[in-house]
Amino acid sequence: MTTTLATALAAQPNDHSALRAQFEAQAGVAWHAPTPAALAAGRAVSVVIPARNTAHALGAVLDALALQDTAGAVEIIVVDDASTDATAEIATGHPAVDTLVRLPEQSGAAAARNAGTSLAGADTVVYLDADMVLAPHVLADIAARSHPDAVLVGFRHNAPYEPGPDGRALAPRGLAELSADHRVTWRSQGGEQMYTGIVLDGPTTGSPLNDTDDFQKLGHGATHLDWDLPRVVVTALMAAPRAKVLDVGGFDEVFGHVGWGMEDTHLGAALIAAGCLVVPLRQCVGFHLDPPDADAQWQTKLASWPSTLAYYRRLLGAAPPRGRSAAFHESASRLLAAAEVSSR
Repeated sequence: MTTTLATALAAQPNDHSALRAQFEAQAGVAWHAPTPAALAAGRAVSVVIPARNTAHALGAVLDALALQDTAGAVEIIVVDDASTDATAEIATGHPAVDTLVRLPEQSGAAAARNAGTSLAGADTVVYLDADMVLAPHVLADIAARSHPDAVLVGFRHNAPYEPGPDGRALAPRGLAELSADHRVTWRSQGGEQMYTGIVLDGPTTGSPLNDTDDFQKLGHGATHLDWDLPRVVVTALMAAPRAKVLDVGGFDEVFGHVGWGMEDTHLGAALIAAGCLVVPLRQCVGFHLDPPDADAQWQTKLASWPSTLAYYRRLLGAAPPRGRSAAFHESASRLLAAAEVSSR
């Protein structure tokens, strides 16, 4: 029988209990607890931030990265996807940024992440949206728990736009709440669900994170409500082993031409099929700073989501992507050759 991405997913478990137990025994810190900075010593991370017209939030995001409490090396790469606002200027002037890539024309978040991944020097790549403000312990949490066969998943707490004196979004005070993430508190009005196609009799509330034992029960291609394991891999805040990302060919850039979203779901599927476990970090929650026109942006994004979902489903019927490092580097090199790259 020919192996497809879907059948490969059905063969992969997601029992990460041994990985967590080993970390806790060696580090003396609970898996879901904030990490002392010293535990990250010698464990570098590269943070890749795709940015397209995110001037309302990028400054706050970079400020939070500059305040990360970690003994591990941190490299920050911002990839400006041909923004028409002050995104590039903010990145250029911020001391936290090590490398700024300016793409000459809009290429999509998948291409932007691939460009950043190509330049990343660390074995672990943290994918972070340009509107996600992190608590000071997050990069130490990720660095200390990084593993060559693990995808580490963080969470987001949407914060409505609140402008400061300069018109840019203010980060809320206090701690971001885990329960605010839609993988932790999921609500549906019922009817046919867009992702899995299941039909719910009426309004439904569930918690994919809690109800699946930290996503472990989503192994072997299982679903829970409208969720499966690839779907919980959200690049708003996620870390992955760079070698595995390269081997599966990185993010499929076709998604950026089809519409919005799903490129992270597909990368998650590819990494799971390649043997990676998907492990949540409950303590890693960032504030997602909404733009002033958040409702209009969501309407535009969701209008194109059926097209990207259809493309993803086609890829599930294809062979799992493997052995694509050379093709990845070739494609990324072409993208970077046309870009403006500046490093400190």
